[in-house]
Amino acid sequence: MCGYASNWVSTSDDPAAEVLPKEVRRRLDGIGTADVLVGIPCFDNEATIGGVVTAVEAGLRKHFPGLRSVICASDGGSGDRTREVVLRAEVGDRAEELLIPPEAPVPEKIVFEYHARPGKGSAVRSIVEAAGRLGVRACAIVDADLRSITPSWLERLLAPVVHHGYGFVAPVYWRHKHDGTITNSLAYPVTTALYGARIRQPIGGEFAFSGDLAAYYAMQDVWGTEVARFGIDIWMTTTAMVEGHRTCQAILGAKLHDPKDPGRDLGPMFRQVVGSLFALAGRYHDRWVGIDSVETPPTFGFRAAVSAEPVEVSIPRLTWKFVDGYVRHHELWRRVLSEGAMDGVERGVSAASDSGSGIVIQDELWFTIVYDYLVAYNAREVDAGPLLDSLIPLYFARTATFVERTRDDTPEEAEARVEEAVDAAVERKPYLVERWADRQVPTRPLDEQPVPRPAEAPAEVEGALATKDP
Repeated sequence: MCGYASNWVSTSDDPAAEVLPKEVRRRLDGIGTADVLVGIPCFDNEATIGGVVTAVEAGLRKHFPGLRSVICASDGGSGDRTREVVLRAEVGDRAEELLIPPEAPVPEKIVFEYHARPGKGSAVRSIVEAAGRLGVRACAIVDADLRSITPSWLERLLAPVVHHGYGFVAPVYWRHKHDGTITNSLAYPVTTALYGARIRQPIGGEFAFSGDLAAYYAMQDVWGTEVARFGIDIWMTTTAMVEGHRTCQAILGAKLHDPKDPGRDLGPMFRQVVGSLFALAGRYHDRWVGIDSVETPPTFGFRAAVSAEPVEVSIPRLTWKFVDGYVRHHELWRRVLSEGAMDGVERGVSAASDSGSGIVIQDELWFTIVYDYLVAYNAREVDAGPLLDSLIPLYFARTATFVERTRDDTPEEAEARVEEAVDAAVERKPYLVERWADRQVPTRPLDEQPVPRPAEAPAEVEGALATKDP
């Protein structure tokens, strides 16, 4: 069984702007059609990508032996041996050990350096272009630095598309209760409140989607924007929801990958994720403003407790950064925040100054703050860079609050508190709708949205929060 007839259309009329090198286009044309493509965006991942490629090959051969598959590694110009490792990685004589059917064909493999600005968005663009050229039924994307991927991930991601007709599959990971704080405090609750679907990991990194959605992604006039370049995960998730594609989730277990230095990575990460989240809200205001109910999409896979890497967070340091942020940003906070929100923040500063720790930003106050910032971002009364910088100390206070509340919680109890926060974001949405209308915020396309670049990381982030991943 081969792939659908391709309805691929290039995203550019200028051949020089094509992200797929000419030799890759020739290789894809030689392959003709395929059923499934798995893309791996990569950059300097020599240490881990071999295991990822082997797991992908094993998963495709074991779970989809009757389908024609392609593995596509899209490289951002690695200075190490990443591309060489991809070419050498294979199941080889381990097929029986991995319970792969003897007749299962080996997937085609393509590895190349894409022709575009560096960034995961450019890598993903090349992957969906390749998927479109092949006319695939389903496409998945997995990160190159994964250490916990197994062949079963491919079944859980792709089977809902291949066998059950879903258009988009988001991941569900088992994580330490203090990991993923940007997801837990911002991306998950705000995405749920805006678009009415409880997608637990809207910025998870691993996704699957139909060939139709891959073609839609490829044809969007968004790839030159900062949202696509630095907020690709949240853009893909949001686009799938607002464009009406059937969405579900797949339980993958624990996600372990290369650790990141929080002092170096958190600032850019925060700007990219939150800036993209706010920009998309501005683009799709007409879609979310009338949504007043929330649904939990179907979730595939078996839930089981697994061990997650512990995350150590210093509450006193986060609290001190919050107090210091008040000293430096209080004038901007007064411009952005409603009177009630600012009063709550000042009470939190007083409590934090007295005790050095403690609960200072509860759910309702936090989402009032977030919605005030979302409106201010789209109203453009403050430059996006300084605006997002000034939100970071408030985010630190919110994180300290959550860590303090969940210090003695079991993982299940901590997860219940995350869900309570999502409920609070949903309940507070009428405030966002009213505030947006009062400020008469215009709707703008993504190419007019001011997502800050990652080089503008605020110095205050250094060492404040030991989190590995959004």
